[in-house]
Amino acid sequence: MTGGCFLCERSDFVNGFKDIIGHEQVIGYLQTALKNHKVSNAYMICGEPGSGKTLVASAFAKALVCQAGYGDACNMCDSCHQFDSGSHPDVKVVQHEKTASIGVNDVREQVINDVFEKPYYDGYKVYVIPEADKLTVEAQNALLKTIEEPPAYAVILLLVSSPGTILPTIRSRCIVLNLRSVDTEKIEKLLEQRYRIPDYQAKVCAAYAQGLTGKAVRMATSQNFMENLEFILDILRRIDHMEDYELCSSVRAITNNGIDVNDLLDIMKVWYRDVLVLKATNDVNQLVFKNEYQYLQEKANIASYESINNILKALDTAELRLDANVNFEIAMEMLLLAIKEN
Repeated sequence: MTGGCFLCERSDFVNGFKDIIGHEQVIGYLQTALKNHKVSNAYMICGEPGSGKTLVASAFAKALVCQAGYGDACNMCDSCHQFDSGSHPDVKVVQHEKTASIGVNDVREQVINDVFEKPYYDGYKVYVIPEADKLTVEAQNALLKTIEEPPAYAVILLLVSSPGTILPTIRSRCIVLNLRSVDTEKIEKLLEQRYRIPDYQAKVCAAYAQGLTGKAVRMATSQNFMENLEFILDILRRIDHMEDYELCSSVRAITNNGIDVNDLLDIMKVWYRDVLVLKATNDVNQLVFKNEYQYLQEKANIASYESINNILKALDTAELRLDANVNFEIAMEMLLLAIKEN
């Protein structure tokens, strides 16, 4: 499926490498390859969800088909305009109907049977496989021969969150690019300047995104973010004085409000990290939740270092339980009870 601009419907769309924050080493490597005309036929771009894999792949794909050919997209040539419109004939994004896997037929129909048709323009032909972790073993083995013996103009980009899911025979034939965490201050600045997010909200989102730009952008631009944030903070302010039935009611409310559990846990971690910082340093400037100073100070005054660490461990345990498919309400009730007990 043609999909020149596979970011066109996303709020974090960028025009080229210059619009991406962080990942300087990876971007520098790709730009050098472009300028020196030493582009490889297969790349694995690895990083956690929200790390910027799609942004980097999009900028790279656009630069590959740009007619200017100077290491980044010019945003002025016909190829760049076609890419932005999502109709570039030489950029293909592999689509799949199944949510759990990308099957061998998807790979054959969209890559293998297409790759030897020469590009429309006199340049590269790019195949992007988002969520390449979902490639079945059969699909990977089918793709292997194309990666081993590709036509010179073909470039395959595998976007991977868990590199261990990709066969060693595939990995060994790819240039592997690992995306690292982005500096929190850079993310905060991005949210304020590009997305016009208020400074307090930008600071909170940047802090608990833990270096994942996409995650910070998603939450900062969510219409429900501030409502969910206030709801979670209200629980944390009152939890030491809540009855058990109130804790159960809070868990049901979390479920009914559809709050993402990862966001919930991240917000709680940042709040208790602030408690720990305040207890250790009494420095308000280091707090993320400066507006919560009164409540954070109260907790810091009554809690020991051991109890704060116990709470942070309880948050990690809850995360592991949920990853192991423990019932959500049970896991959350156990978490809130552990927090209250400390």
